[in-house]
Amino acid sequence: MILGLDVSTSITGYTILDYEGKIIRCSAWDMRNKKRYTDHFNKAQHIKDELLFIKAQIPIEHVYIEQPFMFFNSGGSSAKTMATLQRFNGIVSWICCEAFGSPPNYLTAGEARKLCGIKIPRGEKAKKVIMKWALDNEKDFSVEYTPKGNPKPQYFDMADSLVLAKAALTKIS
Repeated sequence: MILGLDVSTSITGYTILDYEGKIIRCSAWDMRNKKRYTDHFNKAQHIKDELLFIKAQIPIEHVYIEQPFMFFNSGGSSAKTMATLQRFNGIVSWICCEAFGSPPNYLTAGEARKLCGIKIPRGEKAKKVIMKWALDNEKDFSVEYTPKGNPKPQYFDMADSLVLAKAALTKIS
């Protein structure tokens, strides 16, 4: 089984695929509640607990994590945000190594999209294009919407983790 993780300090999406590419589980851990998750260590503990729960149920053999951005772009994340995400990604990577017995593999978002044949047209939002790809290409992927008709936030992270897991499948096949 393959586990794809889209790691973030707010919502972490995950997808588990079998070797035929069938979705076993696709969900997200929402850690935006500042009262419950007071720091990154609380969030990391939550992810650790969830990963150990998954490990007890499903024999995960390959873990792929989306590599965080390594460069600045206009209108993008600040250096502080990027450093925080890198640090949290490292914590989750360590947890995965401990839980599953080997270091995770990494793919950039661009590599994962390319392996899945996803092209982001100039001027379009990548998250919307990926969501459309997931809905168009995966019968087992569905989305809940807000009252205003927008996808609930965790579904973007779930779609990203699905792309990562599908890309991982092409790499290991």
